[in-house]
Order: sequence, then structure tokens, then C-alpha cells
Amino acid sequence: MVNTQDLVGTLMQGVLADSSQGRIEHALSGRGLSRPGGVFDQVLGGATSGTGTGTGGLLSGLAEMAKSMFDGTAQGGRSGNPLAIGGLGVLADALVGGGRSTTKEALGGGAMALLGSLALEALRGLRYPSTDDVSAPVPADLPLGLRPPANTTEESELESKAMVILRAMINAAKADGQIDAAEQQRILGKLEEVGADAAVQEFVRVEMARPFDLKALFRAVSNLQMAAEVYAASLLAIEVDTPAERAYLRQLAQGLGLEEGAVQRLHLTLGVI
Repeated sequence: MVNTQDLVGTLMQGVLADSSQGRIEHALSGRGLSRPGGVFDQVLGGATSGTGTGTGGLLSGLAEMAKSMFDGTAQGGRSGNPLAIGGLGVLADALVGGGRSTTKEALGGGAMALLGSLALEALRGLRYPSTDDVSAPVPADLPLGLRPPANTTEESELESKAMVILRAMINAAKADGQIDAAEQQRILGKLEEVGADAAVQEFVRVEMARPFDLKALFRAVSNLQMAAEVYAASLLAIEVDTPAERAYLRQLAQGLGLEEGAVQRLHLTLGVI
């Protein structure tokens, strides 16, 4: 059985776009999510300094790992960090490190946490237009992916969201037209390189063969947070170096109902010009 969240993380490892890992590095750096006043600074900073509130039952050492990876100032770890459950510390190792992490099983959680963090960063300034970027607060009620599912219903909801994101990434790869046989083999070859098994490769092969269907994607996106996550994942799936890809992103943003400011923030955080 294919773990959709893990597959989303796998596709971020330069499988669909060579630039994706560099964009993730940019997002995790002081120019992105961990800049002063950014999502990581507000949430991880509070957790590592002992002021984070969190939701309980989270991995106690992960906040410390993430904090040290983001700004090089490891402090005393503390459980209760709502971002830690998504595996952001593991993400820095597993995604940016090319999937060679000893904790690679957390790859899917890290990928969903990254996308959720990107969406929060893009949207929070729009939700609080009277404040500047540094003081705009992170919502207390964090979306799935940045907190653990509370029950089986939420587990299913998170997996369904991962499926929509997965299909959005593969759909974006078709922006220049259908994925031809040579491109399919390149993608499947990269999946094999990062350790994807035959079932995963076959799953991706079937998804690549599906007709391009942007309207179905729009129908599957249920809220603005998810819309921003879908757009961010799409940015990680293509190079954005052709007129067709840029036109696709404009059409995607419009269909998802994303304001220009949120789109610009996503590009800025990921270092996409």
C-alpha cells in the first residue's frame, strides 16, 4: 500500500524538479520560514524557550533539533511544540539531505509540515493586514499537518489532503503538455534512485497517465490553507522556466482563489523569482 504523505515528500527530493531541494533549503533558511518573526521563530522559538503551548503528546527532542538546524542555536528541547509532530527537524535532514536520514519514515510528516508552514506564512499577513510581517500572529488552531490528527477521521482527512497535493504536483509537471515517455522514465528512474519500491513507481506511472484536469483539482481543495499548500507543492514540482509553466501558475492561483499577496509570499519564501 502506498503512503501518500511519504510519496509527497519523496517527490520533493528533486524527482519532479531539480530545483526543489534548493527551494526547500531557502524556505528553511533565515531568508524564509525561520527569518525573524517568521513561523518558525514564533512557534519553534516559543517551544525551545519554554513558552510554547502546543497540544501535548509530541516528540520532545524534535523542536530542539529543528531549532538548531534552522538558526544554529540549539537550546533546551521541550515537548508540546505543535510544529514538531510534522517532523520539521527530520525534514531538514531527510528532504534536504536527499532522503538518507535514519529517520526517513518521518519524511511524509515533514513534507506536510513544510507545506503547512509555507501556507501559514503566506496567509497570516493577509489575515492581519493591520500588522507588519514580524508581528502577525500564528493562529492558535493549527491545521492538520502542523498538529497530530486527533482521531481516525482526521487521519483520513490528512491522507486525503496529501492525495490532492500529490495529484497537484503531478498535474503541475504536465504544464508544458502531457508527460512524454522519456520524461516518465526520468521521473521513475529518480524514484528508484531515492529508494521508491515498485508499487510506488507504478502508482506514479498511473497518475502521470491521467488526463490533465485542473477543474477537478479546484473542486478537491476545501479551504484557503489547503489552497496555499497546493500552490506551494506545485512550485516545488516545476522549474518555472517556461511561459507555459508561468501561465499555469497564474491559472492555478486564480482557480484556487489565492490573493496576489499570498502568491508573492510563497514565491519569496521558496526563492522562486
